[in-house]
Amino acid sequence: MTMINSTLQQAFNRGQGLKVISGLMNFHRPNVVAVVKAATQGGATFVDIAADPELVAIARDLTHLPICVSAVEPEKFLPCVEAGADLIEIGNFDAFYAQGRRFEAPEVLQLTRQTRSLLPEITLSVTVPHILELDQQVQLAIDLVEAGADIIQTEGGTSANPVHPGTLGLIEKAAPTLAAAREISRAVSVPVLCASGISSVTAPLAIAAGAAGVGVGSAINRLDNELAMIAAVRSLVEALATVNTARIYQS
Repeated sequence: MTMINSTLQQAFNRGQGLKVISGLMNFHRPNVVAVVKAATQGGATFVDIAADPELVAIARDLTHLPICVSAVEPEKFLPCVEAGADLIEIGNFDAFYAQGRRFEAPEVLQLTRQTRSLLPEITLSVTVPHILELDQQVQLAIDLVEAGADIIQTEGGTSANPVHPGTLGLIEKAAPTLAAAREISRAVSVPVLCASGISSVTAPLAIAAGAAGVGVGSAINRLDNELAMIAAVRSLVEALATVNTARIYQS
């Protein structure tokens, strides 16, 4: 296990970590730039961008926030770390599910081991696929931490289709990832980041469930202007400010 960036660690200890995700397959520079700027101005804890060293260099010039890069091919991380990425993420699998691509536990575990072998010192976050049964998600999370994961991310994916509008619908949409965060956070000693379908309504629920923070992507990166993105980030920051967990994670 490696040392997590001190800024991230403090936010995780408070239960106020906020990762703004531009998208694993989002290589559209203007949108990535807008997302990174909004994350910075809105008060996010860190940003998560596609594993492209040129995007990392651009983001590095735009923000003081820690930069995470996401990929499912371990070799893509190396040039990004050289370009200045602070941490890496195996996951944000949502883009693949629409293509019929599934990530089962053995593959995710193998990717984690390969990545940790290539980059033994970098902070490593790994997503647990929501397609697994909840008990399988918990076991995979335990195995991932043993394999060197420093952060576990949960997801809800496309299975979370709300029936109702408004606040009830937002809670329905987040239910799968909230359930995963609750169970996994009780089984591992590392920070758990709750992602997929999270909003300012459900972010505090994620922390109450045991998460150290939340990851938010489409609720921000699909907005059509930077001001709206900043407002969305600030709304999440304000929601998380209502909780303070005073946890201590082993590092």
